[in-house]
Amino acid sequence: MAIVTVNGTAYTAAEGTRLGKLLAEEQLMGMPCGGHGRCGKCKVMVQGDVSALSDTERRILSKEEIEEGVRLACCTEVTGDCQVHLAGESAGQIRVLGDMPDISLNPAFREYGFVLDIGTTTLAACLYDVNGKLLAGSSRLNPQSSWGADVISRIEAALGGADAGLAQAVCRAADAMLSELAAGAGIGTEQIDGAVITGNTVMLHLLTGTSAEPLSHAPFAAKRLFGETVSAGELGLKGLRPDTEVYLAPCAAAFVGADLMTAALAGGICRSSRTQLLVDVGTNGEMALWHGGELYCCSTAAGPAFEGAGISMGMGGSPGAVDKVWVEDGRLSAHVLDGCSPKGICGSGIVDAVACLLEIGRIDETGYMEEEPAVIMPPVSLTRKDVRMVQLAKGAIHAGIRTLLFRAGLEPEDVSQLLIAGGFGSYLNAENAGRIGLLPAELVPRIRVIGNGALSGAAMLLLNRESRASCESSAGRAKVLELSTDPVFAEEYMERMMF
Repeated sequence: MAIVTVNGTAYTAAEGTRLGKLLAEEQLMGMPCGGHGRCGKCKVMVQGDVSALSDTERRILSKEEIEEGVRLACCTEVTGDCQVHLAGESAGQIRVLGDMPDISLNPAFREYGFVLDIGTTTLAACLYDVNGKLLAGSSRLNPQSSWGADVISRIEAALGGADAGLAQAVCRAADAMLSELAAGAGIGTEQIDGAVITGNTVMLHLLTGTSAEPLSHAPFAAKRLFGETVSAGELGLKGLRPDTEVYLAPCAAAFVGADLMTAALAGGICRSSRTQLLVDVGTNGEMALWHGGELYCCSTAAGPAFEGAGISMGMGGSPGAVDKVWVEDGRLSAHVLDGCSPKGICGSGIVDAVACLLEIGRIDETGYMEEEPAVIMPPVSLTRKDVRMVQLAKGAIHAGIRTLLFRAGLEPEDVSQLLIAGGFGSYLNAENAGRIGLLPAELVPRIRVIGNGALSGAAMLLLNRESRASCESSAGRAKVLELSTDPVFAEEYMERMMF
């Protein structure tokens, strides 16, 4: 066995173990490409006994990086004792909770209750007391990102034998969040006697060890749509007593998850007499339209570009991330989180940057960039490939909205309010989102940002048992559109790729 010291903490690993595997198991690093040596985002500084540079590393790393001892964790094997330094990316600027209407208390716990939103990219959690008081909140990156940044990569990993590892990774992270929240509130985790978990359908399948095989191919029929109560022991949550009841929020379909249903609950769209649209701009972009007493839903595979993954210098909303960009005197100006030296660019900054590059003529309506890269704030820049990734993501979201409206017989002008949910949406510049075509320009003046509506809705299910029936009813009666076979979506997608 070898001793691998990571940022001063010693770990043991068998010789031949890949550093990426060790870092993933210890929840120290995520790898957007699933450790296949494609994204180059698992760079670490290494000294000691490790394998020789691979061809992949020679291709991805610069001469200067190689000379400084930078390696790709996914390509580097431990051959003896070594020291690893990594900057580490925290969950950073994630809005833990969103808007929540006033509710009558009928708690599903006796002392303290825990809510968790399992997002594809991030985890967010809150702790409440029996009087409905929010005691503490917590967020962190989803450790499953070590198997890939999107749900398809994780489904493939689960089918390849990583199903137990995927479930355990989230449970370990949830246990750590439970301890953190309990400590912040000055209580013991054994006093937490009720919980609600929301997330998209894939995340809940992976959490519960339910086979994701039916989600990997048409007709994409989920094994379970949840809306059920299980014990913490069944899930493998060790931070709670084994008999603690955990309610898993209901999903509507294979790719219309509980996160959308709980966000709809928090947004109150199904209690409105007006036509309302809810959009969660995330890795798995989900949307719900309430019109004439009917709930229409769909999801689009937007990909993780707006979460920073898949972008050459993309990152989460952590210190050093460019999060705002604007044009001043014909030149780009930018803001960096925490006033640090710029290291990369996060989702809100990406939207701003593309809008500004359009404004100053560095890219045209087709996305063509004559000279690359486009420097946003040295050393942070965007490449032609980055712009293409943004086009693919924003085209999917916009086309999904247009298709949903078309199938309900509506135009954007018929929507009284557009609710934007999700952590990324909380920091989105709405005008720039309209400028690049991420959202229909007609709806920009009607935007209401509700933050992490999925977690807020989960909190409603925790604090009032009666709300579970209405949430399950909404999920059960939702009219789900399958966009992958919809010719309107295909046509809209091609059109909405343009800026």
